[in-house]
Amino acid sequence: MLATLTVLAISYILGSIPSAIWIGKITKGIDIRHHGSGNMGTTNTFRVLGWPAGTTVFALDFLKGFVASAFVSMYAWQLFDGPLAPPNWDVDAFLKISCGVVAVIGHMFPLFAKFKGGKGAATACGMLFGIEPISIGISTAVFVLTILLTRYVSLASILGSFLYPINLLVMRLAFGMEKAVDWSMIIFGTLIATGIIYKHKSNIKRLLSGTESKVGSSKQKEAVEPEPQLEKVET
Repeated sequence: MLATLTVLAISYILGSIPSAIWIGKITKGIDIRHHGSGNMGTTNTFRVLGWPAGTTVFALDFLKGFVASAFVSMYAWQLFDGPLAPPNWDVDAFLKISCGVVAVIGHMFPLFAKFKGGKGAATACGMLFGIEPISIGISTAVFVLTILLTRYVSLASILGSFLYPINLLVMRLAFGMEKAVDWSMIIFGTLIATGIIYKHKSNIKRLLSGTESKVGSSKQKEAVEPEPQLEKVET
């Protein structure tokens, strides 16, 4: 029990690392929370700071989830069972999911940013890669393709999340991958996708109204480098 609590705490702290805030301050000297939508996630970073910073933040947020589910979870066995102790695979799967989910929660409600974080898409993507890479790999390809075609990061996140549980279902039913994909994983994937899409509800409203900003749009540049206001001169 103590080992499990320890790795969950590590996962939460890992998820709480404010990647977007750090990159905003390093690249532009700004706090990303004071620009764009005010969200410290990948979508707002792409919108406000553009491709290089957005890609960096996506990679860092992705790694938070991946490292938590694929590696931090294994320390539960090593802390108290000795180095490289062989895991019980059923429990191991539970630990991978648990550590990954806690990292996503840390990203959404970060300890280092007054518990106001991002929407969790990139961190959830990394977590799911650490658990089962094929289905989330397909969703990631859709994510990248959607950005390239539309320049809407929010739409890419929504479509990639929506497809994830469908990918799992197809893998199990159409390709006979029952051992790799059980029903609990499909249910878990559905819950994750639902949560991410719900966190994008404001983006969905802007997409439907045609007011959502695109990567590289003039609105983003204005958010970072507003036009200087001319001072009024008394005559």
